[in-house]
Amino acid sequence: QVQLVESGGGLVQAGGSLRLSCAASGRTFSSYAMAWFRQAPGKEREFVACISWSSDSTYYEDAVKGRFTISRDNAKNTLYLQMNSLKPEDTAVYYCAAAQYRGVVVSRVESDFGAWGQGTQVTVSS
Repeated sequence: QVQLVESGGGLVQAGGSLRLSCAASGRTFSSYAMAWFRQAPGKEREFVACISWSSDSTYYEDAVKGRFTISRDNAKNTLYLQMNSLKPEDTAVYYCAAAQYRGVVVSRVESDFGAWGQGTQVTVSS
């Protein structure tokens, strides 16, 4: 089983930037796709971005494309989400997730991910 711990959230003004990190332990991090999801108050959790185990493939929700960048460092067992040009509608709890199976290349489907972090709050003020 893999354990995931997010960090890097906080309060930022609109137009600002944040970098989220997700430290993984307990399983071979480099063999599995990883993703970021987010959940805003009163809304369902939604997909943000996904990256393949090799970093060859990435996949973004349309609302963050061109502003957010997902990356990973397999040597450090760490996943990142660089968030630029933040908007108030980006306010949410952000979760990292690890794919359940090695066959998942990239996905936006929650059920493809079997391990989740506790989340980190991102608040963007207008």
